[in-house]
Amino acid sequence: MEPKRQTALRLGLTGGVGSGKSTVAQMLVAQGAVLIDADHLSRQATTPLGIAIGPIRQAFGDELIDEHGAMHRERMRELVFNDPLARQRLEGIIHPLVSQAAQAMALHAAQNGAAIVVFDIPLLIESGHWVKQLDRILVVDCSTETQIQRVQQRNGLPRATVEGILAAQASRKDRREAADIVLHNDGVTLQGLQSAVLQIAQRFGL
Repeated sequence: MEPKRQTALRLGLTGGVGSGKSTVAQMLVAQGAVLIDADHLSRQATTPLGIAIGPIRQAFGDELIDEHGAMHRERMRELVFNDPLARQRLEGIIHPLVSQAAQAMALHAAQNGAAIVVFDIPLLIESGHWVKQLDRILVVDCSTETQIQRVQQRNGLPRATVEGILAAQASRKDRREAADIVLHNDGVTLQGLQSAVLQIAQRFGL
Protein backbone atom coordinates (compact mmCIF):
# COMPACT_ATOMS: atom_id res chain seq x y z
CA MET A 1 0.00 0.00 0.00
CA GLU A 2 1.43 3.38 -0.99
CA PRO A 3 1.84 5.98 1.74
CA LYS A 4 -0.76 8.70 1.74
CA ARG A 5 0.52 11.84 0.10
CA GLN A 6 0.61 14.85 2.39
CA THR A 7 1.01 18.51 1.58
CA ALA A 8 4.34 19.99 2.66
CA LEU A 9 5.20 23.67 2.56
CA ARG A 10 8.15 24.23 0.23
CA LEU A 11 10.30 26.89 1.86
CA GLY A 12 13.20 28.32 -0.11
CA LEU A 13 16.10 29.39 2.11
CA THR A 14 18.84 31.66 0.82
CA GLY A 15 21.29 34.34 1.85
CA GLY A 16 24.64 35.74 0.86
CA VAL A 17 27.94 34.19 1.90
CA GLY A 18 28.50 34.74 5.61
CA SER A 19 24.84 35.52 6.30
CA GLY A 20 24.34 32.53 8.60
CA LYS A 21 22.04 30.68 6.21
CA SER A 22 23.50 27.25 7.01
CA THR A 23 23.04 27.84 10.74
CA VAL A 24 19.40 28.76 10.17
CA ALA A 25 18.94 25.64 8.02
CA GLN A 26 20.16 23.40 10.84
CA MET A 27 17.92 25.19 13.34
CA LEU A 28 14.91 24.51 11.12
CA VAL A 29 15.92 20.85 10.84
CA ALA A 30 16.11 20.70 14.64
CA GLN A 31 12.47 21.85 14.69
CA GLY A 32 11.43 19.02 12.36
CA ALA A 33 11.87 20.43 8.85
CA VAL A 34 13.30 18.24 6.07
CA LEU A 35 16.35 19.84 4.44
CA ILE A 36 17.25 19.61 0.76
CA ASP A 37 20.72 21.04 0.13
CA ALA A 38 21.03 22.13 -3.52
CA ASP A 39 24.81 22.54 -3.27
CA HIS A 40 25.17 18.99 -1.94
CA LEU A 41 23.05 17.62 -4.79
CA SER A 42 25.16 19.57 -7.29
CA ARG A 43 28.38 18.14 -5.85
CA GLN A 44 26.93 14.63 -5.95
CA ALA A 45 26.05 15.08 -9.62
CA THR A 46 29.65 15.97 -10.49
CA THR A 47 31.46 13.25 -8.50
CA PRO A 48 32.81 10.10 -10.21
CA LEU A 49 29.84 8.27 -11.76
CA GLY A 50 27.65 11.30 -11.00
CA ILE A 51 24.71 11.85 -13.32
CA ALA A 52 26.19 15.08 -14.75
CA ILE A 53 29.57 13.62 -15.73
CA GLY A 54 28.48 12.20 -19.10
CA PRO A 55 26.83 15.42 -20.29
CA ILE A 56 29.76 17.52 -18.97
CA ARG A 57 32.25 15.33 -20.83
CA GLN A 58 30.20 15.63 -24.01
CA ALA A 59 29.84 19.41 -23.71
CA PHE A 60 33.33 20.35 -22.51
CA GLY A 61 35.64 17.44 -23.38
CA ASP A 62 37.84 15.06 -21.40
CA GLU A 63 40.07 17.86 -20.11
CA LEU A 64 37.28 18.99 -17.77
CA ILE A 65 37.10 15.52 -16.15
CA ASP A 66 39.79 14.66 -13.60
CA GLU A 67 41.73 11.41 -13.18
CA HIS A 68 39.09 10.05 -10.79
CA GLY A 69 36.22 10.59 -13.21
CA ALA A 70 34.80 13.64 -11.45
CA MET A 71 34.39 17.13 -12.84
CA HIS A 72 37.72 18.95 -12.66
CA ARG A 73 36.55 21.73 -10.36
CA GLU A 74 39.58 23.98 -10.63
CA ARG A 75 39.61 23.98 -14.43
CA MET A 76 35.84 24.36 -14.63
CA ARG A 77 35.89 27.23 -12.13
CA GLU A 78 38.48 29.06 -14.24
CA LEU A 79 36.57 28.38 -17.46
CA VAL A 80 33.17 29.59 -16.30
CA PHE A 81 34.71 32.60 -14.56
CA ASN A 82 36.16 33.78 -17.88
CA ASP A 83 33.42 32.57 -20.23
CA PRO A 84 29.76 33.43 -19.44
CA LEU A 85 28.55 31.10 -22.21
CA ALA A 86 30.43 28.21 -20.62
CA ARG A 87 28.78 29.04 -17.32
CA GLN A 88 25.38 28.95 -19.00
CA ARG A 89 26.16 25.58 -20.59
CA LEU A 90 27.26 24.12 -17.26
CA GLU A 91 24.21 25.47 -15.46
CA GLY A 92 22.03 24.11 -18.26
CA ILE A 93 23.39 20.65 -17.47
CA ILE A 94 23.47 20.73 -13.68
CA HIS A 95 20.41 22.79 -12.72
CA PRO A 96 17.77 20.50 -14.27
CA LEU A 97 19.41 17.42 -12.71
CA VAL A 98 19.56 19.05 -9.27
CA SER A 99 15.97 20.24 -9.64
CA GLN A 100 14.75 16.74 -10.52
CA ALA A 101 16.57 15.21 -7.55
CA ALA A 102 15.26 17.91 -5.22
CA GLN A 103 11.67 17.45 -6.38
CA ALA A 104 11.89 13.68 -5.87
CA MET A 105 13.22 14.21 -2.35
CA ALA A 106 10.50 16.76 -1.59
CA LEU A 107 7.78 14.40 -2.79
CA HIS A 108 9.19 11.58 -0.65
CA ALA A 109 9.29 13.88 2.38
CA ALA A 110 5.69 14.98 1.79
CA GLN A 111 4.53 11.39 1.44
CA ASN A 112 6.11 10.68 4.80
CA GLY A 113 4.25 13.51 6.51
CA ALA A 114 6.79 16.36 6.51
CA ALA A 115 5.18 19.71 7.32
CA ILE A 116 8.00 21.79 5.81
CA VAL A 117 10.61 20.97 3.21
CA VAL A 118 13.44 23.51 3.28
CA PHE A 119 15.25 24.03 -0.04
CA ASP A 120 18.67 25.44 0.89
CA ILE A 121 19.68 27.24 -2.31
CA PRO A 122 22.60 29.69 -2.13
CA LEU A 123 21.90 31.11 -5.61
CA LEU A 124 18.11 30.97 -5.43
CA ILE A 125 17.62 34.56 -6.59
CA GLU A 126 20.33 34.38 -9.26
CA SER A 127 19.06 31.15 -10.84
CA GLY A 128 15.47 32.31 -11.28
CA HIS A 129 13.96 28.89 -12.07
CA TRP A 130 13.71 27.82 -8.41
CA VAL A 131 11.22 30.50 -7.44
CA LYS A 132 8.35 28.85 -9.34
CA GLN A 133 8.86 25.62 -7.37
CA LEU A 134 8.57 27.18 -3.91
CA ASP A 135 5.72 28.31 -1.70
CA ARG A 136 7.67 30.81 0.41
CA ILE A 137 11.14 32.33 0.39
CA LEU A 138 13.11 33.00 3.58
CA VAL A 139 16.15 35.25 3.22
CA VAL A 140 18.81 35.47 5.93
CA ASP A 141 20.24 38.96 5.76
CA CYS A 142 23.01 40.94 7.43
CA SER A 143 25.24 43.89 6.58
CA THR A 144 27.95 43.53 3.97
CA GLU A 145 30.59 44.35 6.56
CA THR A 146 29.33 41.56 8.81
CA GLN A 147 29.46 39.14 5.88
CA ILE A 148 33.05 40.09 5.10
CA GLN A 149 34.17 39.72 8.72
CA ARG A 150 32.49 36.33 9.13
CA VAL A 151 33.95 34.88 5.94
CA GLN A 152 37.42 36.21 6.77
CA GLN A 153 37.26 34.67 10.24
CA ARG A 154 35.90 31.36 8.92
CA ASN A 155 38.02 30.90 5.80
CA GLY A 156 41.00 33.19 6.33
CA LEU A 157 40.46 34.84 2.94
CA PRO A 158 41.76 38.31 2.07
CA ARG A 159 39.15 41.06 2.19
CA ALA A 160 39.43 41.68 -1.57
CA THR A 161 38.66 38.03 -2.29
CA VAL A 162 35.55 38.10 -0.11
CA GLU A 163 34.41 41.33 -1.74
CA GLY A 164 34.79 39.63 -5.13
CA ILE A 165 32.61 36.72 -3.99
CA LEU A 166 29.94 39.15 -2.76
CA ALA A 167 30.04 41.09 -6.04
CA ALA A 168 29.27 37.88 -7.97
CA GLN A 169 26.15 37.19 -5.87
CA ALA A 170 22.75 38.85 -5.95
CA SER A 171 22.58 42.10 -4.03
CA ARG A 172 21.03 42.29 -0.57
CA LYS A 173 18.34 44.49 -2.07
CA ASP A 174 17.42 41.90 -4.71
CA ARG A 175 17.24 39.11 -2.14
CA ARG A 176 15.09 41.12 0.25
CA GLU A 177 12.71 42.11 -2.54
CA ALA A 178 12.23 38.45 -3.47
CA ALA A 179 11.66 37.36 0.13
CA ASP A 180 8.41 36.53 1.88
CA ILE A 181 10.32 36.64 5.17
CA VAL A 182 13.59 38.43 5.94
CA LEU A 183 15.48 37.12 8.96
CA HIS A 184 17.95 39.72 10.21
CA ASN A 185 21.16 38.18 11.49
CA ASP A 186 23.24 41.21 12.36
CA GLY A 187 24.33 41.83 15.94
CA VAL A 188 22.12 38.94 17.05
CA THR A 189 23.20 36.31 19.56
CA LEU A 190 22.88 32.64 18.69
CA GLN A 191 20.03 32.44 21.21
CA GLY A 192 18.33 35.40 19.60
CA LEU A 193 18.64 33.82 16.18
CA GLN A 194 17.27 30.55 17.53
CA SER A 195 14.27 32.36 18.98
CA ALA A 196 13.54 34.04 15.64
CA VAL A 197 13.84 30.71 13.79
CA LEU A 198 11.50 29.08 16.30
CA GLN A 199 8.87 31.74 15.63
CA ILE A 200 9.16 31.12 11.89
CA ALA A 201 8.92 27.35 12.41
CA GLN A 202 5.80 27.74 14.55
CA ARG A 203 4.27 30.08 11.98
CA PHE A 204 4.53 27.30 9.40
CA GLY A 205 3.23 24.53 11.62
CA LEU A 206 6.34 22.93 13.10
